[in-house]
Amino acid sequence: MTVLRRWPQVLWLTVVWVLLWGTISVKIVIGGVLVAVAVTALFPLPLLPRLPFRPWALLQLGGYLLGDLVVSGAQVAWETLRYGPGARAGIVAVPLLTESERITTFVAAATALTPGSVVLQIDRAGGRLYVYTLGLRGPADASRVRRQMERLQDRMMRTLGEKR
Repeated sequence: MTVLRRWPQVLWLTVVWVLLWGTISVKIVIGGVLVAVAVTALFPLPLLPRLPFRPWALLQLGGYLLGDLVVSGAQVAWETLRYGPGARAGIVAVPLLTESERITTFVAAATALTPGSVVLQIDRAGGRLYVYTLGLRGPADASRVRRQMERLQDRMMRTLGEKR
């Protein structure tokens, strides 16, 4: 019964198995399903509530991330060309807006995709993210980073179903 509830995990593991073999055949797919069922039964991951499907919010988040990727890439390029080895960076403490570990993980992953920034530490007890970012010249830049991270968290919470 538990393997039936874990069909997405079995499907994903089967896809990975087939990709590792580099070819598709009936034997490889059946072998992948058997291995996936065995791995899922022997090493079960906790079942998490399903993510809601909100296509409009997902499109908005994707657009936001794509725009942020372009703008951040241009900012990193400018900072590098203008200051070279003298480019300044720093660590900014950003308040966490959620207690959800899933949303916090997605926020950290999205931040890592953005050029010039990465989440260094997640302080669950203190409710803070510590974000390393390029281009910090003063308090105004730190405030800008906080606002950007709060917007990202807000969009992530709207997309993944948690209300503020």
